[in-house]
Formats: sequence, C-alpha cells, structure tokens
Amino acid sequence: MGMAMGIMSLPWSLVLALTIAVVSAGDEAALLAFREQISDGGALASWNSSAGFCSWEGVTCSHWAPKRAVALRLDGRALVGALSPALGNLTFLRTLNLSFNWFHGEIPASLGRLRRLQRLDLSDNSFSGTFPVNLSSCVSMTEMTLRNNKLGGRIPTELGDKLASLKVVSLRNNSFTGPIPASLANLSYLQNLDLGLNQLVGSIPPGLGTLHNMRQFTVVRNNLSGMLPDSLYNLSSLELLNVGVNMLHGSIPDDIGSKFPMMKTLALGGNHFTGTIPSSISNISSLVALGLVQNGFSGHVPPTLGKMGALQYLNLADNKLEANDNKGWEFITSLANCSQLQKLILSNNSFGGQLPGSIVNLSTTLQQLYLDDTRISGSIPADIGNLVGLNVVLIANTSISGVIPDSIGKLENLIELGLYNNTLSGLVPSSLGNLSQLNRFYAYNNNLEGPIPASMGELKNLFVLDLSKNHQLNGSIPREIFKLSSLSWYLDLSYNSFSGPIPNDVGSLANLNILILAGNQLSGKIPDSIQNMNKLSGDIPDALASIGNLQELAVDGNVNLCGGTPQLHLAPCSTSLLSKNKKKMQKSLVISLATAGAILLSLSVILLVWILCKRFKQSHKTLSQNLIVDDHYQRIPYQVLLRGTNEFSEVNLLGRGSYGAVYKCVLDNEERTLAVKVFNLGQSRYSKSFETECEAMRRIRHRCLVKIITSCSSINHQGQEFKALIFEFMPNGNLAGWLHPKSQEPATSNTLSLAQRLDIGVDIVDAVEYLHNYCQPLVIHCDLKPSNILLSDNMSARVGDFGISRILQENTSGGMQNSYSSTGIRGSIGYVAPGDWNS
Repeated sequence: MGMAMGIMSLPWSLVLALTIAVVSAGDEAALLAFREQISDGGALASWNSSAGFCSWEGVTCSHWAPKRAVALRLDGRALVGALSPALGNLTFLRTLNLSFNWFHGEIPASLGRLRRLQRLDLSDNSFSGTFPVNLSSCVSMTEMTLRNNKLGGRIPTELGDKLASLKVVSLRNNSFTGPIPASLANLSYLQNLDLGLNQLVGSIPPGLGTLHNMRQFTVVRNNLSGMLPDSLYNLSSLELLNVGVNMLHGSIPDDIGSKFPMMKTLALGGNHFTGTIPSSISNISSLVALGLVQNGFSGHVPPTLGKMGALQYLNLADNKLEANDNKGWEFITSLANCSQLQKLILSNNSFGGQLPGSIVNLSTTLQQLYLDDTRISGSIPADIGNLVGLNVVLIANTSISGVIPDSIGKLENLIELGLYNNTLSGLVPSSLGNLSQLNRFYAYNNNLEGPIPASMGELKNLFVLDLSKNHQLNGSIPREIFKLSSLSWYLDLSYNSFSGPIPNDVGSLANLNILILAGNQLSGKIPDSIQNMNKLSGDIPDALASIGNLQELAVDGNVNLCGGTPQLHLAPCSTSLLSKNKKKMQKSLVISLATAGAILLSLSVILLVWILCKRFKQSHKTLSQNLIVDDHYQRIPYQVLLRGTNEFSEVNLLGRGSYGAVYKCVLDNEERTLAVKVFNLGQSRYSKSFETECEAMRRIRHRCLVKIITSCSSINHQGQEFKALIFEFMPNGNLAGWLHPKSQEPATSNTLSLAQRLDIGVDIVDAVEYLHNYCQPLVIHCDLKPSNILLSDNMSARVGDFGISRILQENTSGGMQNSYSSTGIRGSIGYVAPGDWNS
C-alpha cells in the first residue's frame, strides 16, 4: 500500500514519462525481434540502437502518442525469412505493409492482437499454412491484402462475421479451397473483393448481391459452378466483374445494358454461357473491356456495339457467332465509332462471307486484330495500311484470297504478321521491307508466287520467317535473307520453286535453330560457310559441326551429297588419290548405295520435318495470343522456383543424391512443368559439379540428351547461396524405376516391352556417340547408369546428370586433354568409368 501511495504521489508527468519509456522499449524490442528472424541485405541498416526506432527505415511513429509505432512499411525491400510473432506487440500499429518480399512460413496468430490495425498488406510473398483466423480480431481493419502467396484451406466464415469495416479483401492467387463464405454478405462497406486464382468450388453466394458499395468483384480461375445469381445484376455500382475461367452457365440477361451503368470491365470468358449477346449491352457506354471468349454464344454480334465509345478491348473468340452477309458484319462498321479500340479478337467463330471493307475504318489506335480460324472469304482490303497502330495481324486458316496489299508496308509498328493457311496469291510485296519492327512473318500454305523481295533483308528484328508450301515462289533466295542475324528461331522456305545456289551468306545465321529448304530446285555445292539441303552436290563441310544452335538438318532428295557425319548415312566423297578407273568400278555400287540410302533417308527426314513443322506451326498461334512465351533463354528467378516447388517440399521431390536434390516445379499461371536440380553447396566439390554441368550442358544439344531450360544462381529465402539447373520434366521418371520397380507398385505399370527396350538402347547409343564423337568439345559422361537415363512422355530416352563429366579439350599437339570436374574415383557405387581405371 505504501508503495502504491508513493507512486500516486509522483507527479503525473513523471508517471506518463515512465509509461512511455516502458511501452516504447516494448515497440523497439518487437522491431528488433522482427529483424532477428530475417535477412535484409542491408535494407535495414538504419535499425540500430544509436538512433531512436522512430527514425528507422520504414517505421512511422505517432504524433499524439510519442514513441509508439503506428506504421511499418517495408514493401519491396527483398527481405527474406519468417515473420516474428513479436510484431503482435506493436499494439498501436495501424498500417503493416510487408508486400513484395520473400517472407515464408505461417502468418503469426499474434497479429490478431493488433486491434487498431486498419491496413494489412502481406501480398507477393511465400506465406503458407491456412488463413490466420485470429486476424478476425483486428476489428478496425478496412483493407486486407494477402494475394500471391501459398495460403490454403478454407476461407473462414469469421472474415465476414467479425470484420464489418472491411472495404478491400484480396486473396488472389493462393490455394484456398471450399466454397465462398456466405458470411461475406455481411461486409456492407465492401468495395473490392478479389478471390481469383484459387481452388474455390460451389456457387457464388446470392447474398453478395446485397453489397451495394461493391465496385470490383473478381473470382477468375476457380472451379465455381452454377449460374450467376440474379442479385449480382442489382449491383449498379460495379465497375469490374470478372468471373472468367470457371464452370458457370446460363445466359446474359436481355436488359443487362440498364443494370451496370458504371461498368468498365465485364469478363465472362472461359465458362459455359450460351444464348445470344443481347443488343442492350451496347448501352453500357462506360465499358472499356468486354471479354466473352470461350463460351457457347451464338447468333449475330449486335450491330450497335459502336455506342460503347470507351471500348478498348473486345474478345469474342471461341464461340459460335455468325456473320454471313453485310447485315451480319454491320458490327464491324459500328465499331469504327470506338475511337479508343486497341484489341479486336474474333478468332474461331462461324463468321463467313466476305471480310467487310469497313474494317479499314477502325480506329488507328487498334493494336491487335485476330480473324483466324473462321470461314471468312474475299480479300484483304487494299487500305489495310490505314490501321497504322497495328502490331499483331492474324488472318489465318480462312478462305481469304487475293493478294497481300502493298499498303501493308505502312504498318510500321507490326511485330507479328500471320497469313498462313489461306489461298493468297500474287507476289510478296516489297513494301514488307518497311516493317522494321517485324519479329514473326508466317505466310505458309498459300499460292504466293514470284521471288522473295530483297527488301526483306531490311527486317533486322525478324526471328521467324515461314513461306513454305507456296510452291510457286521462285528465283534465287536473296542473300539479304541470310544476312539477317536476328533469325534465331526458324527459317522455312521449303516446298517452293527456288533455284540456284545457296549464298555464302548463309553462314551469317549463326543463331538459327531450324533451317528447312527441302522441296526446292536448289543446286550447286553447299557453301563452306554453312550447309543445307535440296538438289545439292559435293561434300558436307566440317563447318556443319560448328552450328551450335542447329537442332534439325533435312537433306532429303540430295542424291549427289556425300560425306558428312555418320548420322546422315551418306556415301563417302571421292578423293583425288583415287584413280579414274577405280572411280568407274565403284560407280555402280556408289549409285546403288546412295539411291537406297537417299530413299530411306528421305522417308525418315520427311517424317521428321513434318512433325517438326506441325509442332512449330501449331504452337506459334498460341505464342501470338498468350502472355507466356516459351523462350529458350527464359529467366526464372528464385522466387518463382520457390513457389513452383511449394518451397521445395517433399511432395515435389523427384530424387536425391550427394549433389543435392531434384524437384518437380510448376511455373506460376502456366501449364508447364519443369525439373529443378538444386545443388548442395555445403562442399566445394558440389559447387564445382554445378559449374561442370553448366559448362557441359551449354555446349551440347541432341534429341537424346535432357534439355536444359536455364540456370538460377541466387540467394535463397534463408539468405544462403542457391544454385540450380532447370530442365525439361520427364514424366516417366528414370530407367532404373522401370527396370527395378518397387514391390508395392503394380507390375503392369512398370513393364517395358522388348520394342521399348530396344528403342531406349538406341537412344542411349545415339547420345553417347554424339558426346564422344561429334560434340565440340567432346564430353565423357563418367556416370552412365539407369537412374541417369530419363524417360519422356512417349518413353524415348534422355541422358542426364553431367555433374561429374569430363570435357576433352584439344591440346597444342593435336591430342586430347582432360578437364576434370572432380578428383579421385568418380561415379556411382558399382560403376567406374573405364577412363578412370588409369587415372
């Protein structure tokens, strides 16, 4: 009692000072505990005891409650680590923003103690676990943003029951399951609800239609079913409605135009909606983007779409829409009133009749025009060049005929031009040379004729050119084409009527992956600078081996070719030492062998080229429209690998060895699976193994060797050095798993037929022969065993794991010397490479 009386007798200002000192020490301790669990890379260098914590980077203190932290903003600081529960002691905190970092682990339940917290942003990290139910105790919260993490489980009903002040809820791109909680209908102040890119099921709760303050509602890419609740159409304040890529069905109400007077984005694509597009939709004058792609809409497109003066994006692809006469095409004329239109996508519909000439009256802001996979006929309008803003034009797989207009050369912003699988005729216009930004030009399978204009040599950014199967393109191939060093993907001029020799400038295509000239009338000797195919004669030069990026070589029909690598199976070339009589004696034998070999080679290579062309030509359409581009030199950062492997969890573990481990990785938002080989860098020899495998893999390319996609050298989420190689994923595992299946696995699932065993053996021999004889420099694998033989989806073999390989460099005396990746006996237990017996 005496002590209490003593304290009460103290001046009030002193009591306040003591209280502030105690609580401020608590805030500082909480912040230091937070820092102790992370790696900041110097971003928090100001966090030291020499300065008050209110001056620390990202910390804001209150003016009316001195020494109390009210905001912690550390977004985008590349912070790595787990979130300390001590943050729950910052009880005056109103804003917590840790977005765009590399935090992982669970969100601490202690954050539920932050009763004053109004804005919470933990987006773009790698938080896992379930939704932290304790956050429902943060009763002052108005904004909750947890998008782009690895959170899972169900969205708790408490979110709608207790956080009545919420205006923004963003849980996008996590792994939440179960239904959308009906309790969210209690959030009467809610303006933005984003639940997209999760695994939610069930129907959309009708109660959400009572949230009259709602401006944005997004549930894109879930597994939702049923119909859109009628109540949603009562949300007149909606500016964005995105329910795309679900399993919703039903039709669009006839009076939709009066329901959403403020709508800017309406996205219903990727569902099962049917019926017609109601004409009243044109009354939504505020609409900027309309996406109805991949549904079952039918009938005519409303001819009044031009009333939507703000429209920039219109995607009606992959439906059953029709237009067979001028009346059906009236909507194109109407769209000329949309002065801000940028993208018009009409692909894969039942559009027919002649392409209306009024299409050239569309806005000059139009950037992308897709008319592919339709029954459109007629010709490309002569004034197509009026649309000077175009960067993508795809008029393919149609009945379009006539010539390619000269005015197309006015489209100086054009990046991709796809005119394939039509019946176009006439000359390739020389004005194409004006398209300085053009990357991809596809005009295969038409009736084009005449020479390729030399002006195409001005296309300095071109990396794909395909004019194959026009049959009447003729003359010599302009040397200017072969000077385009930008050509790196493929050049296909096959099945035309080109003649004359291949210019020496073909050697300039050092980066070209695929070159196809088959089915022409080319003649002469293959130039020493590089080589190719057709009615050529003479020996295949050694320069063939120096084309590091060349993946396929078709030489069918070249009965006069000789020499080359053994894989070509061509007759050896005659030398000056052979006598004329001896040449005559061998002539009949050589002709017989060459003829037989050419026939067999033609059959095999024609099949190969057909498969190759089909693969590329089917894929490039997707390339033009999708956001994901399959780039051979793709950069994949560590954080993407961390997400794709679910933080390198055991569930995704494919195998483990002394070097480290291999994980299955699914890239964000892609239907693409990769294999990630993570190296154990605890010992220097494993770091050397990474370097050796990088050195080996960058030099080799063969169909029977596992394909490397890229590498990653970075710092992991624990602040440690990280090195990994990223390969194509082999869905059928390795050969060891098929030869020696585990006892618990069904025998039928791991049984190789005799034919499969022979095919696998041939693939392995091909790979080893390439490594030992034709790779530059030569590579010795040193650990060839069943577990290092990987099997693709069609059971073809790929040799992998070059971590202890040798690279043989030619020494000054002309012999070979070893470049070792490690010392001592190498390889697996039970196997020693023959070369190591003497090392």
